[in-house]
Amino acid sequence: MKSKAFFFCLFFFVAMNIVSAQDKKTNQSIISTTATIRKYYDLKELQNLKKGELLELYIERINVLVKTLPYIALATKPGVTLTDLGIPNDNDNKKVLTEQEEITNDFLNTTVAFQRKMTPYSDTKNLIAAILFYENTLKSLHEFNEM
Repeated sequence: MKSKAFFFCLFFFVAMNIVSAQDKKTNQSIISTTATIRKYYDLKELQNLKKGELLELYIERINVLVKTLPYIALATKPGVTLTDLGIPNDNDNKKVLTEQEEITNDFLNTTVAFQRKMTPYSDTKNLIAAILFYENTLKSLHEFNEM
């Protein structure tokens, strides 16, 4: 009975090592794969939405912009990795990328909390204009690729 338990534990630890080794081999995206817009809107569509819905769209666009704009010299689309760009995928570069992602997430959490508190006081027309501006900025990234 003891030998069965020993082999079970040994098998479990070997399996866990294999799983964690595979996790370390995955390449981390420079631009988060969550940095995408579900849908672009026009003025008329936005005017038909309630302020709460507009706030969510506004926050979604802020998230995408913050996760994209600082990296456009490297990539403009989510999913591009260090390896894709020919950047060494070594521990130092992975660490820098991980730290940057953590700092960005902290910034976004603070920004979103602020937006949820303050933006409901904004004028609906200004909120719609901001959403359209952010969308135009994101659309212009497609043109940036063609330069």
